[in-house]
Amino acid sequence: MNPPARPPRLAPGARVAVVAPSGPVPEERLQAGLDILRGWDLDPVVAPHALARHAALGYLAGTDEQRAADFQEAWCDPSVAAVLCARGGYGAQRMVDLLDWEAMRAAGPKVFAGFSDITVLHQAFAGRLGLATLYGPAAAGVDFLKSARAQDHLRATLFEPESVQVITAVPPGGTALVPGRARGVTLGGCLSLLASDLGTPHAHPGARGGLVLLEDVGESPYRLDRCLTQLLRSGWLDGVAGIVLGSWAGCGPYGQVRAVLADRLGGLGVPVLEEFGFGHGVGALTMPLGVRAELDAASGTLTLEEPALG
Repeated sequence: MNPPARPPRLAPGARVAVVAPSGPVPEERLQAGLDILRGWDLDPVVAPHALARHAALGYLAGTDEQRAADFQEAWCDPSVAAVLCARGGYGAQRMVDLLDWEAMRAAGPKVFAGFSDITVLHQAFAGRLGLATLYGPAAAGVDFLKSARAQDHLRATLFEPESVQVITAVPPGGTALVPGRARGVTLGGCLSLLASDLGTPHAHPGARGGLVLLEDVGESPYRLDRCLTQLLRSGWLDGVAGIVLGSWAGCGPYGQVRAVLADRLGGLGVPVLEEFGFGHGVGALTMPLGVRAELDAASGTLTLEEPALG
């Protein structure tokens, strides 16, 4: 697995576009997120439909066409250095096929960050644009707004990526579900989205030779089992080098979740590091996707071979 190209890091004064490819965003949370970005000496601009709500399907931030147009316009704007997602939710799968990937490729590399439902776009960016991305907090996410740790780690990744080239699990997590070391290119995201994306034109073809990042929210243990089993049965996890597990907020008692993870992943014969501290939850770390790294399950670290951004 070859690593994708890395976009350039941000500089003070950079213009960043805030978009809502999935669910609607409460205005007060969006404004709070914009204030944080301005405090970083960034120039945030808000997509036209970031505060919109679909007339019939209230879980969507406007129509599929509106969300795709916002995203396309933001990415192809030469004055924009980064596109940051305001939140996850649901809806990226409905708009990803409406994007003009040739035009986006011609626009050149830039930073893209988001998590949860945005997993679908991360996969498309890797396959269609060959571009490394950031699986990190949403700009208007509740957990991001109230966590200095999440803010500091995202800011460091954006401006000084070499300062967070060694990513250490958030205490008290970071234990080895399966011990060992492994090297590979990072990929992955939200487990249920990875499973539902299988067979689509934008899905990553598989994890062979890679380090897979997995997390989820609000999925009961049997549903996690179902998603992991789907990845196993489809062959998507064949040849994986190692696995890093993040948060499982709202998925039931962790003992039950852990039993599922151990049962489904323990037999792969590769290192598995649990409770690393990314995904859903306060203080989530920013995890680069598409970067070659070394996983050390014993020390609870993921060491990037080069900074996430150029």
